[in-house]
Amino acid sequence: MHRQRFARHLIHALLAACATALAAPVLTQDAAAQYKAAITNPARLDDDRKGDARRKPAEFLAFAKVRPGMKVLDVAAGGGATSALLAAAVGPSGQVWAQSAKPSPKLDARLAASPMPNLRPVVAPFDNPVPAGTPPLDLITIDMSYHDIVNTPADRAAMNKHLYDALKPGGALVIIDNAAKEGSGLTATNTLHRIDEVAVVAEVTRAGFALETKSDYLRAPGDPRDQPFFKMEGKPDDKFALHFVKR
Repeated sequence: MHRQRFARHLIHALLAACATALAAPVLTQDAAAQYKAAITNPARLDDDRKGDARRKPAEFLAFAKVRPGMKVLDVAAGGGATSALLAAAVGPSGQVWAQSAKPSPKLDARLAASPMPNLRPVVAPFDNPVPAGTPPLDLITIDMSYHDIVNTPADRAAMNKHLYDALKPGGALVIIDNAAKEGSGLTATNTLHRIDEVAVVAEVTRAGFALETKSDYLRAPGDPRDQPFFKMEGKPDDKFALHFVKR
């Protein structure tokens, strides 16, 4: 019990050390223009744009420090909304791999309707979601899906180690997810589709990552975090954003 309490205090200290990054990401003029071009890219679908007010793509790209030419892996890509945004932002000199544990008809339909040559679908298990033969990556993203991975049989310790090894030194892992109540650990991942921020930090840092910064751009302090995020009836739901780096 003492060791568990110490570990929790340690994680809280790591989070507190990042308090200077709690403001929304600040965009330079060049980055703002780059992100605007990505957000308005015609390859993005109408459904993507409908979700922009809620998901704040410009702030996401700024927080992830996305730049042209980056090599990016989007884990648990689903229908590809985040993957397509990233592909538009890294441009033709960059590359995005959109990983799913099984084939994604929605992603296939997206690319059939709006081809993006620098976006590659990948089917791979969560235990090792990194495609074979990829170069050292600049960025890995897990957008709203870490809690879903918890609900699978995947070995997350193995997954996080593979992600760490796939990044170049200084590369980043960005995780955004639905916030559960503090201290709830992994108990709400299946019932509320939420996860405790502290639990995510503990798992990811165990693989060697350092928590560099976090942001409150998706925070909703009024969310009681006691119901599934998709049953909020239009009210803002609380999400956390974590930016880890490979030292």
